[in-house]
Amino acid sequence: MHKESNIKIMLKMAGLVKPLMFYMIIAITLGVLGFLCAIFIPYLCTVLITSIATNTDTSIQILFSIIIVIAILRGILHYGEQACNHYIAFKLLALLRDKVFKVLRTLAPAKLEGKDRGNLVYMVTGDIEALEVFYAHTISPILIAIITSCILLVLFYSMHPIFALIALLAYLFTGLFIPMIITKLGRKEGEETKEAFGEMSSYTLESLRGMQDILQYQEGQERLEGMQKRSDELNTKQKKLKQHEGTSSSLGSFSVVFFSLLIFLYGCFLFINKEMDFSTILLSTVLMVSSFGPVLALSALSNHLLMTMASARRVLSLLDEKPQVEEITGKSDIAFGEINVDNVHFAYDQEWILKNINYNFKPGKTIGILGKSGSGKSTLLKLLMRFFSPNQGTISLQEKDIDQINTANLRDMQSYVTQETILFHDTIYNNIKIAHLDASLQEVEAACKKANIHDFITSLPKGYETPVSELGESLSGGEKQRIALARAFLHDSPCILLDEPTSNLDILNEAIILKSLKEQKEKTILLVSHRPSTLKIADKILEMENGRVC
Repeated sequence: MHKESNIKIMLKMAGLVKPLMFYMIIAITLGVLGFLCAIFIPYLCTVLITSIATNTDTSIQILFSIIIVIAILRGILHYGEQACNHYIAFKLLALLRDKVFKVLRTLAPAKLEGKDRGNLVYMVTGDIEALEVFYAHTISPILIAIITSCILLVLFYSMHPIFALIALLAYLFTGLFIPMIITKLGRKEGEETKEAFGEMSSYTLESLRGMQDILQYQEGQERLEGMQKRSDELNTKQKKLKQHEGTSSSLGSFSVVFFSLLIFLYGCFLFINKEMDFSTILLSTVLMVSSFGPVLALSALSNHLLMTMASARRVLSLLDEKPQVEEITGKSDIAFGEINVDNVHFAYDQEWILKNINYNFKPGKTIGILGKSGSGKSTLLKLLMRFFSPNQGTISLQEKDIDQINTANLRDMQSYVTQETILFHDTIYNNIKIAHLDASLQEVEAACKKANIHDFITSLPKGYETPVSELGESLSGGEKQRIALARAFLHDSPCILLDEPTSNLDILNEAIILKSLKEQKEKTILLVSHRPSTLKIADKILEMENGRVC
């Protein structure tokens, strides 16, 4: 989590506005003019009433017409300002989402395996959405308040220098001191509330995904109590934020009354000493009361900024996180060839998974990797894909370290089928075509035939256009696994990495799949399994135990 001050966080967030500076200038200009209209409506009304009461020669009709025009302009200007601010906000939120997804892609899978999925989902949705308050209701209001206050200070100075001093103190107290105090007091609660929202999202998502087991083992009441407990904790934190909001509102109201009264009392002192007429005192007091709009807007922002800054910290923490494996670009592409694993050691945190692995994988050969669960088989494939980097040793392709090969080039030469097949909430056709976006229907069907899934798909009412439910829950484990294999066949890379590809298949389907794999004579196939029967098609079997090659 970012430990920087709110000011530094705000400056970082504001830096993203540069491409939309034109719209920001328009928003600030319209905002200043709009607030001046709002401020001078009661001021001119006071002038009008004073003119009538004192029978001044001022044209009543002209003053009345000006007030009507200003009132209409106030609405138009405010609408224009809000339209510009929200245009900026939504454009920047889209930009932020794009940045976040790009970072997530570079962090995956090494940095995301231990991440809380519910918290990540909330960050992409709730946290980024919360930043709309900053871009639509914070940046321009701050500048509007500064510019408007400077104009008003000049007016107050023209009435009396002390009036300008009182107004300056009023604006600093309301627009600067109150927000600083409230954000400092509520920073901890804001961050804790955002974390609580993330935990609630994660707990809810976990409960929904595990609903079948919850019902089977009658854990519904316990999960409900867990939900209630988290909800109560969240409400407690939000209550503290509301208390800070009440404090801010009270201080703002106090500021309006106190400083307006101060100007009035000092004006009365000047009136007694015959240094100022009563109409000027009245006008200066009314101007003081009506001029708090811009700075009160800043004071009110402090309540929302507690949550917004907490969201900004979470988002910036993710954007600043460095990937464990950097993406390689700018190198010359190479062709596939021999894979050499030389003295490779690898550990997750402090736990060593692979120790002193050495092996040469020859092109066009099928190598079986046999071992019990936890022996490091899957980890070895992830290292070959360069999802992780070895702690010691090297992995090379065509005698070139894979750390020096363009990431896109390396991945194009490999097709990786994992133990857990991830399917998207889309059609079966699109779920398979993701492996080769330019593939024709005939190519997709050919890949599915190799994976022995074509007949099943065509038997469905909508065939290849059949929608897949979230996480592929509408399909069985074996059907999902065969779709994953169809992806690998469609990708048509020279190297296929298979991690327990037939674990969910019956004997008949497994035999058909293995027959299809055996026909891939020109490809290098690394077939991981803990079942010796699955590895019958292998040219050679590599046995692993406790992270070592036996």
